[in-house]
Amino acid sequence: MWRTRAAAACVICRSLANSSYGVKRKSPLQNLHLVSRSIHHPYYPSSKFQRPPLRISTQLFSSLNRLPLRKTKLLDVKYGYQSHRNFWLARLASRLLKLRYLVLGSAVGGGYTVKKTYDQWKDMMPDLDEYKWIVPDFIWELDEHIDFEKLLKALPDADDLAKLLPDFDKIGESFTSLKGFFSPGPPGETAFRATDQAYDNDKQYKKVSDKEKIDQLQEELLRTQLKYQRMLERLEKENKELRKLVLQRDDKGIHQRKLKKSLIDMYSEVLDILSDYDASYNTQDHLPRVVVVGDQSAGKTSVLEMIAQARIFPRGSGEMMTRSPVKVTLSEGPHHVALFKDSSREFDLTKEEDLAALRNEIEIRMRNSVKEGCTVSTETISLSVKGPGLQRMVLVDLPGVISTVTSGMAPDTKETIFSISKAYMQNPNAIILCIQDGSVDAERSIVTDLVSQMDPQGKRTIFVLTKVDLAEKNVASPSRIQQIIEGKLFPMKALGYFAVVTGKGNSSESIESIKEYEEEFFQNSKLLKTCMLKAHQVTTKNLSLAVSDCFWKMVRESVEQQADAFKATRFNLETEWKNNYPRLRELDRNELFEKAKNEILDEVISLTQVTPKHWEEILQKTLWERVSTHVIENIYLPAAQTMNSGTFNTTVDIKLKQWTDKQLPNKAVEVAWETLQEEFSRFMTEQKGKEHDDIFDKLKQAVKEESIKRHKWNERAEDSLRVIQHNALEDRSISDKQQWDAAIHFMEETLQSRLKDTESVIEDMVGPDWKKRWLYWTGRTKEQNIRNETKNELEKLIKCSEEHAAYLANDEVTTVRKNLEARGITVDPCLIKDTWHQIYRRHFLKTALNHCNLCRRGFYYYQRHFVDSELECNDIVLFWRIQRMLAITANTLRQQLTNTEVRRLEKNVKEVLEDFAEDNDKKVKLLTGKRVQLAEDLKKVREIQEKLEAFIEALHQEK
Repeated sequence: MWRTRAAAACVICRSLANSSYGVKRKSPLQNLHLVSRSIHHPYYPSSKFQRPPLRISTQLFSSLNRLPLRKTKLLDVKYGYQSHRNFWLARLASRLLKLRYLVLGSAVGGGYTVKKTYDQWKDMMPDLDEYKWIVPDFIWELDEHIDFEKLLKALPDADDLAKLLPDFDKIGESFTSLKGFFSPGPPGETAFRATDQAYDNDKQYKKVSDKEKIDQLQEELLRTQLKYQRMLERLEKENKELRKLVLQRDDKGIHQRKLKKSLIDMYSEVLDILSDYDASYNTQDHLPRVVVVGDQSAGKTSVLEMIAQARIFPRGSGEMMTRSPVKVTLSEGPHHVALFKDSSREFDLTKEEDLAALRNEIEIRMRNSVKEGCTVSTETISLSVKGPGLQRMVLVDLPGVISTVTSGMAPDTKETIFSISKAYMQNPNAIILCIQDGSVDAERSIVTDLVSQMDPQGKRTIFVLTKVDLAEKNVASPSRIQQIIEGKLFPMKALGYFAVVTGKGNSSESIESIKEYEEEFFQNSKLLKTCMLKAHQVTTKNLSLAVSDCFWKMVRESVEQQADAFKATRFNLETEWKNNYPRLRELDRNELFEKAKNEILDEVISLTQVTPKHWEEILQKTLWERVSTHVIENIYLPAAQTMNSGTFNTTVDIKLKQWTDKQLPNKAVEVAWETLQEEFSRFMTEQKGKEHDDIFDKLKQAVKEESIKRHKWNERAEDSLRVIQHNALEDRSISDKQQWDAAIHFMEETLQSRLKDTESVIEDMVGPDWKKRWLYWTGRTKEQNIRNETKNELEKLIKCSEEHAAYLANDEVTTVRKNLEARGITVDPCLIKDTWHQIYRRHFLKTALNHCNLCRRGFYYYQRHFVDSELECNDIVLFWRIQRMLAITANTLRQQLTNTEVRRLEKNVKEVLEDFAEDNDKKVKLLTGKRVQLAEDLKKVREIQEKLEAFIEALHQEK
């Protein structure tokens, strides 16, 4: 009887499996739980049925587990009335046996479900071992102060777990119905009732569909998940409240704990330092990183954005957007944020405004890194992205490989992109993420040949086929996609092959919508249904997991070897430094700049220690050298040609007033500014014995030139100086004999200097005299002979009239010319006038010097205004006025220098030094030499080695 009913059940199941509702679907029996199938269909081989895995967040390498359960109604099966009532005892035994299996199966299934649910929720819980440092140390000592037994009571007890077991009340009802078999009554009625009850129970049992039991199990699982979720939320809330209470107990406030850097952040810092390291050592490129390469518009950036779970890169239709390498460090964190290595601003990737600002900032940095006349740049932009669920790794997005240089690009763009890609891929520990566009013909790919050259064995290459949705629509033969994935169409080999979908081509799509579209596509794709692709080869989620595993495997295998290489490099550099510079400290470029900065500021402060007397002497001397020519030629000589003292004084006053109003103040300010520059340069370039370090000479010179360039004298200084000079020149009263003698001495020095210059000019005109010709064996030229004869004639003219005017008359010029022609010398009238000017000048200066000697005893007559005296010393008064003006001007300029201009110059020097400190290119240009470069290399190698050792230690601790 038992086999007959089993055979009947098999017939029913086959009829259900063969029935069709217009679509091809699985039988309801296949949707049952494994234990349920073993209960309801014991003859169906359980090995053919696999329990569908539950979709959880921590499940790896496949996102196609969320296959929807299809609701299928069981066909109503009607059983006829059993005519053979004589076998009610057999039916009773059958029911009892079936009831035993039902109880046993329910208990086993319920227990298995509870254990599976617990394991799943346990796997979903994050690993908090890495975050123990966040919790203060005293939290771990709370068990000494807080009774956790009360908290344990909140956890589920045996009663709660018992609710997950099958409902034993229903089982009791079944026993009650069995009890009716043995209740008192007529024998025929009892047998009839037992048979009817058996038939009714059988019919009622068949009406309970397998689908309803699966729904019941799923509802119980859902209730359990919700229950544990509420418990987790409550515990987290209690943990926050406890932490808040403990922190409030601290009288000093919240402890500022030093945050511990994550493993990937430590590794990223090492790569950032290596990017600035000298490439001649060829060691910086041997640390692993994921290099993303591909043809232009192949979807590199989109794949990277899917891995980073944010639209962080600028976009353009067909335009080259990636113009420089972008290093992206992915790490796990509580908030989805991004920040640049040289900036403290955090971009919230959950806000569209911050995303737009981040894309704009990346585009600006790319364009700024590109030099004029170029299209791409080798400068790397470093970006860190943190967020929940991100796989930890370092990726470098490179510019897309192009086949043709279009208009607007530099001619060498193609070669530059190839050189950049090769530079990153030739690193033997770099993981090459080769991106291929699946919507175009495989024969048009350029990057695959490049990758196969760099990694012929494919030991560190991962091939990714993008836009598979377009490929499936456009490719006539789906097997061609399979050949691409399996690497049969390309000469390159790879560690793994993946197929992804990066959206529908709309730039405004969100990451979540792209993920849903990708999962929906692969659920319905023929590539999976026909087993062309495996489940772990599809979706960007599986790709990111595989790339992360490969990245960390490569890191663990190579990082210690690289640390040893840097250790050896450090030893070599330290040995070289000890041999070449045994008595010098190892100062890198920044430290040398700070030392030079302090020296320069000390030298600027030294300007304030210059004595007032020194300033005034330099200013007075320099100012007179500038204006002496104008005073002699334009004021004194024209006034001295007058016939009386009144005309002389009037002419002098007019010319002094004109000179003061127009030229003198400006000349004085120029002299003061040049004097300040000379003193500043003297302090900057002055060697200080053994302490002088010539390595700072270029920097000091550049600081001096830039500071002087930025410095501007006070514009109001000329106006105030003009008034002072005008008042000084109007004073004609010499108070004592000492001032009178000083004026005479000043006049004599000036006139003697001019006379000496005039004698030199005349000697050049007429040539050497007879003594020099005999001593030095030199002779005169023809022109010099002519000038010499002309000079002799003009000297005769002056001897005849010592009070001759300053200019020759025309008849006098004619007389001199005829006298020379009579001796056979032809002379031009212009030459005669030119020679006369120097001859008369010498005569006048000698006469003025003789007049100075006569005026030495003329102070008495000056006090009496030269009454009853033929002696006139107005020229002495003129030079006294000039001398007094120079002294007052020098004193005024000295006050401006010490009170204002020196401080302004010091301020300019500080600003220049601050600007130079921020300009690394300027420091590299100004602080050069083997010593600087050796110290720089030694510092970087030490820093890299220390960070690598810290990273290796953290890596071992994580293991």
